[in-house]
Amino acid sequence: MAAHVSGRLTVAKVRSAEPGKYPDGANLWLRVGPHGSKAWFFRYTIAGCTREMGLGPWPLVPLSEARDKATAQRRLLLEGVDPISARDNKKPMRDPVTFETAAKQYLDGHERSWKSRDHARQWRNSLSRYVLPLIGDRPIDAIDTHDVLSVVEPLWLEKTETATRVLDRIRLVLDWAAARKLRTGDNPARWKGHLEAALPKRSRVQPVANHAALPYQEMPAFMRALREQREQGAKAAQLLILTATRTGEVRFAMWHEIDLGARMWVIPAERMKATRDHRIPLSGPAIALLSPLAMEGDRVFPGLGQHSILKAIQRVSPGVTAHGFRSTFADWCAERTDFPSEVREMALAHAVGDKVEAAYRRGDLFAKRRQLAEAWAAFCAG
Repeated sequence: MAAHVSGRLTVAKVRSAEPGKYPDGANLWLRVGPHGSKAWFFRYTIAGCTREMGLGPWPLVPLSEARDKATAQRRLLLEGVDPISARDNKKPMRDPVTFETAAKQYLDGHERSWKSRDHARQWRNSLSRYVLPLIGDRPIDAIDTHDVLSVVEPLWLEKTETATRVLDRIRLVLDWAAARKLRTGDNPARWKGHLEAALPKRSRVQPVANHAALPYQEMPAFMRALREQREQGAKAAQLLILTATRTGEVRFAMWHEIDLGARMWVIPAERMKATRDHRIPLSGPAIALLSPLAMEGDRVFPGLGQHSILKAIQRVSPGVTAHGFRSTFADWCAERTDFPSEVREMALAHAVGDKVEAAYRRGDLFAKRRQLAEAWAAFCAG
């Protein structure tokens, strides 16, 4: 924060002021935000309590007008009147917008743009469980650092991942409220330059852990055990492994995306993490898995629960995660095949090369990836 200047401000000093707080004298101050926004406030003490009253943003309110406003507030103080109370009594009474109301409006406006319905559900559940019981009824313009810490701090050491997501969701709601002119000032849920001083770094309390992956040498035996299960989750898990895809991509697979005759599955961009269409060659075993499934309705695995795939996997090998099979596939590609790394990366729907290289490579190496898919399926079959 910039040091306080001495003496009265000038128009030039106001124009060039760096982030910080600057006194003009006679209770008038200028606040400069981290991104350069500037606003006047009147700072005073009454009944032993120090208060700050906003007088408007610069340059909409120039220095001379800010001084006039400060003078008017000092006159009220001489009469024993609290300037903020006097201002509020003149405002038409209306119910304040609470954090809960703002969060609902934020979700109503944004969840349609999210790729997964699970994401919206997780948002609502985390707010309902951790945030709304503590600050849901607080006016959105009154949320401060104390409120944010009251939610996040109890979770930070034991549930760091959850705390991080909750903090980010509070930040987004408060940013939305500021854009809607429902609150002013800095966002108290921001990490950089603010909460990083109040909470230990996430890496110190929760070291980053990779998804538990099955060693590729164990894959044939694992697949044999998985095929013995009759549940829908086990079939979905087999498809996930054979196509090196993610759980959500398999759970919400639609029949219109799959062409059994062309032996191809095209996942549309809105369901992909990379937000672009992903063509997947279907190997012989993948076709054999899909062909007997009844094509009733739109989804390949109708009604498949969020944890069904994981349960099927962990019945065979406790501790292994669904996402970890992408690492298993990558390790097998690197250690047991001669396929170029870009074929592997495209099979995993990863970006390949820089933007210039991507501009020249228009294809997706589909023919080579079909060979890779068949080789992977043969290996999985033992």
